[in-house]
Amino acid sequence: MRSDSIKVGLERAPHRGILKCLGVTDSDLNKPFIAVVNSFNEMVPGHMNLDKLAEFVKAGVRSAGGVPFEFNTIAICDGLVMGHEGMHYSLPSRELIADSVEVMIKAHRFDGMVLITNCDKITPGMLMAAARLNIPSIVVTAGPMVSGVYKGRRVDVTAIFEAVGEVAAERLSLKDLKMIEDNAFPGCGSCNGMYTANTMACIVESLGMSLPRCATTIAASSRKLRIAKESGERIVKLVNEDIKPLDIMTYEAFENAIMVFMALGGSTNAVLHLKAIAREANIDLPLSLFDKLSRKVPHICDLRPSGPYDLEELDIAGGVPAVMKELSQLIHLDTLTVTGKTLGENIKDAVVFDRNIIRPLDNPVHKEGGIAILTGNLAPKGAVVKVTAISPKMLVHSGPARVYNSEEEAMKAILNREIEKGDVVVIRYEGPKGGPGMREMLSPTAAIAGMGLSDSVALITDGRFSGATRGPCIGHVSPEAAEGGPIAALQDGDIIVLDIPKRRLDVQLSDEELKERLAKWRPKPPKIRKGYLKRYSMLVQSADMGGTFRDI
Repeated sequence: MRSDSIKVGLERAPHRGILKCLGVTDSDLNKPFIAVVNSFNEMVPGHMNLDKLAEFVKAGVRSAGGVPFEFNTIAICDGLVMGHEGMHYSLPSRELIADSVEVMIKAHRFDGMVLITNCDKITPGMLMAAARLNIPSIVVTAGPMVSGVYKGRRVDVTAIFEAVGEVAAERLSLKDLKMIEDNAFPGCGSCNGMYTANTMACIVESLGMSLPRCATTIAASSRKLRIAKESGERIVKLVNEDIKPLDIMTYEAFENAIMVFMALGGSTNAVLHLKAIAREANIDLPLSLFDKLSRKVPHICDLRPSGPYDLEELDIAGGVPAVMKELSQLIHLDTLTVTGKTLGENIKDAVVFDRNIIRPLDNPVHKEGGIAILTGNLAPKGAVVKVTAISPKMLVHSGPARVYNSEEEAMKAILNREIEKGDVVVIRYEGPKGGPGMREMLSPTAAIAGMGLSDSVALITDGRFSGATRGPCIGHVSPEAAEGGPIAALQDGDIIVLDIPKRRLDVQLSDEELKERLAKWRPKPPKIRKGYLKRYSMLVQSADMGGTFRDI
């Protein structure tokens, strides 16, 4: 066992003494040491129940003959940091999480680990660590919250952010806003729709890194506690069987994850995260693969924010195993999973209980998957858009650019009602390097939707859009403005052409005009030039590389 390096031999007597200070017995020294990596904190609703889940994980580890040791890593709530300086730190926290797990595991020589996680950057950060460390690992995602209800309709993170725009447009009263505020988040768990947290949870399960039904099981449920305990039991067996993450997270498993992602209509952020996780596994996932599989796999689950159904309903309909059973003729069924069985074995008895929620392949919500990759003279290295969240009338659009050099500038213009139907709002210098940190732009997109403009106004950014975003919102434009990408050359009034069926994003400028403008361009310094974000901006690569750190 790896842990023998801190507990076996004459020279390890001091180490054994330190371990005994923790309550480790002589008999424990013969057992696998299991890290219980917990992102619990008291600031994030998706993580507020993880302390309890950890107790069940540890009980499972002990019952299976292992010795659990819990430690924590950080977690940021994207909803709380939205629309202000705090959002600069969200994506960069992913690298900190991966690094902190690596440091603890490498330093203390654990034999295996259980990763307890739930939200947007924490889950991919932990998976990056699992791939990097390649010791037996299993993930417990803590599950979604139930939907809030107000005046007979579901309310959630999308509803409340869009309500701000509705108030600004005088379409909603402050009293109604207050009531939505009071009802949007009824309890613990990740936000209730196919936002980034739940997209990543479903990806974890489809990769084979969590137990079946883990992704969609509601946070405040007894089944989640049982899954936690079973995961604790299973990690000890994974150590004994010597099944490691890179045995599970193969190229074929990543293709499975992408196909499930497309079928669910998940968050565009998953493109960044899948590329980052795959990079740690030494697997290349070009942006073209996402588009290829999107054209192959239909969108079969119409989930919030663009559809009517929430995660609790997806779970009742059969969860991820039922979705994969529906996709069984497309996905790789022989990939290994943390159960020790193949994916095909895991899903052979899965049943779709509600065909309104999990549609058959021959009657999908959309013929193609949820994500499209666009290229063109405005995005030579690619851009990402969530097709399933767009009105058909906006799949092809051209209009004048309204150019802003920050989210704050754009938000001020939107709330001042300076944006008109047909406009294309461009928010630049918000990429990984230029932001720094590639902020999510839920506030401006929700304000546009709340003001009734999502069927007539497009938004384009080198930053990101939240999984809660609806409408024609194109993000991850690469190269970003801070690296001298074409988006840096745009001026107010330039005609931007969006053609999603043709996968194009262009500005109606000649090559000569673009080159002339970019020749005059001068870099802008990152908005934050101290602390972690200064170091981050020096190391981070563009969105088409997953926003990962470059090799030094």
